[in-house]
Amino acid sequence: MNIRRFKSEDAAETAALVRKTISISNINDYPKELMDELTASFTSESVIQRSSWTHFYVAEDNGSIIGCGAIGPYWGSVTESSLFTIFVLPEYQRRGIGRQIIGALEADEFFLRAKRVEVPASVTAVRFYQKMGYTFKNGIAEPDDEHVVRMEKLR
Repeated sequence: MNIRRFKSEDAAETAALVRKTISISNINDYPKELMDELTASFTSESVIQRSSWTHFYVAEDNGSIIGCGAIGPYWGSVTESSLFTIFVLPEYQRRGIGRQIIGALEADEFFLRAKRVEVPASVTAVRFYQKMGYTFKNGIAEPDDEHVVRMEKLR
């Protein structure tokens, strides 16, 4: 398994990975209509657009993209950053790949310069982020109006 920076030619495979993972892994925690709307928003173009303002990484196994994650500035801040688009294909989950993706993101300059790193976590991913040392922002463990749980790590 190898983690490397995203290239624009990875866009279609990465978007498909995100759509598949959402439709399988998140479907038990969210209404189907919401997941359908979210999967429809993950296109090659949206992934390329996200990679234009973040440092986007992919995890590969034998030449196939099996996971992804991004880190970027939190609303343009140089002292705060945010994690985005962290997904691992369902058949590769629970093998430490997510932990390795977080390791790559936490070695990135956007993490290293930040005093605080936020992650808009799906309900499905809360326990994973807790294992990675992230806590509930302002002590709030419930999803917000965007259906995510705001978590953070202070450095």
